[in-house]
Amino acid sequence: MSHPVSAHHPHAVQAHLGSSPERRRWAALVLVCLAQFMLILDVTVVNVALPSMSADLHLDRETLTWVVTAYTLCFGGLMLLGGRLADALGARRTVLAGLAVFTLASLVTGLSTNGSMLIVGRVAQGIGAALLSPAALSIVTTTFHGAERNKALGVWAALGGIGSAAGVILGGAITAGPGWEWVFFVNVPVGVVVLVALPFAVSASAQPARRGRIDLPGALLVTGATAALIYGLVKAGDVGWGGTATLVALVAALVLYAGFAIVEGRVRAPLMDVRMLSRRPVLAGAFLMLVASALLIGFFFLGSVYLQHARGYTALGTGLMFLPVAVATGIGAHVGSRLVGRTGSRPIAAAGLALAAVGSWLLTGLSAEAGVWAVLVPGFAVAAAGLGAVFVAATTSALGYISHQEAGLASGLIRRPALRPAWSTPSTRSAGRSASPSSPPSQPAVSRPARSPASAPPSL
Repeated sequence: MSHPVSAHHPHAVQAHLGSSPERRRWAALVLVCLAQFMLILDVTVVNVALPSMSADLHLDRETLTWVVTAYTLCFGGLMLLGGRLADALGARRTVLAGLAVFTLASLVTGLSTNGSMLIVGRVAQGIGAALLSPAALSIVTTTFHGAERNKALGVWAALGGIGSAAGVILGGAITAGPGWEWVFFVNVPVGVVVLVALPFAVSASAQPARRGRIDLPGALLVTGATAALIYGLVKAGDVGWGGTATLVALVAALVLYAGFAIVEGRVRAPLMDVRMLSRRPVLAGAFLMLVASALLIGFFFLGSVYLQHARGYTALGTGLMFLPVAVATGIGAHVGSRLVGRTGSRPIAAAGLALAAVGSWLLTGLSAEAGVWAVLVPGFAVAAAGLGAVFVAATTSALGYISHQEAGLASGLIRRPALRPAWSTPSTRSAGRSASPSSPPSQPAVSRPARSPASAPPSL
């Protein structure tokens, strides 16, 4: 008889995971993927809940935008530091620290009573995510080898698309049910379970700390640069690309990024070894991850806003509409992980991008007369299947050329979504405009009468 898993009985947890090294490896993969799934989920789950947040907390458009951006900004801006800490302090220790911060921040965010508290909670969530994500991927890359590594990375890569789609689905179900607060509360029990079980699946000796100085100036520069970039793109939605605030922020971002590159070339223990980018597979993997993530997140943001505000779908209906997309992403990632060991990353990436282009072309046929199931869902699903394969190609391409000592930093570089929120900022602005109630704040934006198909925009 198997023992029940309980936070109060550590030996029961250990017995459930087993002592077999192979079983512990796969248990570790399940646990770190579950933690990563929460992080990706929180990028899109909030978007569906924005109208309800706006109504309950009386949030204006600018605040709604920063509810989304604050999380992705901190997640991306601190990702390199998180990867460096994973190498210096040990991946297991960094994962547990990041998960504890993220779980506590989720509880605080769900308890928010005003916009300021909500944004502070989202900032804390982003900090925890930046610590957790690169360290978790480091555990995956150093635990598995050969064909098993490709399979494990395929599972990990699929989380990007599946988590984004699941965020829309879960956000719709929760908003229509217990309320937007549970968008954040749902992370708490999951986080506690992973915190209890992970130490039994990943031993401290398997993920040792490597002493070294932390490049704080570099961390401050790259975080400041990312913040300036995101702020500039957000202001561009208000005052245009030629506005003073936009130009000042974008110039500041360029200066800070240049300063970061100079500092990294001079310090003894850089936050990021810029020579890593001279390896073509690493650079190509990072670029592919950026492009695929930008496309997928943009699709989800715009698709969610379009369905709710142009077609009159409820939050739950919008979420269910993206269920085929989640399945398609998983299928694309699975097929990519099975083929990448035979063909290499380049053909998989090319085929995936071609499939994404076909899906995008199908979406151009969306109009007031075209049915959502006839155009939007098929086009989105085809594109998502291609992007799922691209995620696998990007991850295996980059991480196949790094040593165990560089695993945390390389994971931070590849997973770093610092520019992904920048690419999706116009979508976020659209979400903010649609969610911000033009009627009295007590009336949720989603409760307004749906437009007739004739009044819907002709296309995305």
